[in-house]
Amino acid sequence: MGTLQGKTIFITGASSGIGKACAEAFAKEGSHLILAARRADRLLDISKDLANRYGVKTKSFQLDVRNQAEVKKTVSSFLDDFKKIDILINNAGLAKGYSKIYEGNILHWEEMIDTNVKGLLYVTREILPLMIENGSGHVINIGSTAGHDVYQNGNVYCATKFAVNALTQSIRIDVLDKNIKVSTVDPGMVETEFSLVRYSGDNEKAKNTYKGVKPLTAEDVASALLFCASQPEHVNINEIIITPSIQASSNHIFRK
Repeated sequence: MGTLQGKTIFITGASSGIGKACAEAFAKEGSHLILAARRADRLLDISKDLANRYGVKTKSFQLDVRNQAEVKKTVSSFLDDFKKIDILINNAGLAKGYSKIYEGNILHWEEMIDTNVKGLLYVTREILPLMIENGSGHVINIGSTAGHDVYQNGNVYCATKFAVNALTQSIRIDVLDKNIKVSTVDPGMVETEFSLVRYSGDNEKAKNTYKGVKPLTAEDVASALLFCASQPEHVNINEIIITPSIQASSNHIFRK
């Protein structure tokens, strides 16, 4: 297995959930971190904590991946300290709303498309040329089981995750001759702030999402990313679909 010691990892959406768990997991392995998210105060605390506990270099940036100019400016600003980005983790994403397509909130649709699809594209567009120039790299996208099979009221969110799936495959073809790996890790039910965001802060609805089940944790998903990232140079993990044992697909969940 390859070593992650001294590698530089750029993680979007790193202030909570899977992104935060990935930051912790890679810091434990001795990787340096560039962390980006919209919540700057929370991100700064995470960055300082990981640097103190694991002795790695960290840098944090307030970033809204939906803003292409902001993405470009942020990437330019960290190149003086981090000349090489070894791994990009496109984690920033969200679900907003849970309704029939004919009752959908268009602002929710735009936020999901702008974050989950366009945000991933903006960040990847800035980082991939750096990896090509350096002669190596690894892009890991966070997808979802919702990118493999749709579920009721998931419509636009599912569409964005199908897009992530397609983009992951397309990016891999585009960089096949560049010594760059491309992977996707597609979780099923994970207990993070995901449902709280989907239901606009409604705690009761968010809790009901996980009623009668033991979902994945963010740390479970982070371990799958470590597996992808630590393979030998000639090995690329194309896709990992990871679910709790009580889930077979987006539509098949056993609840006690």
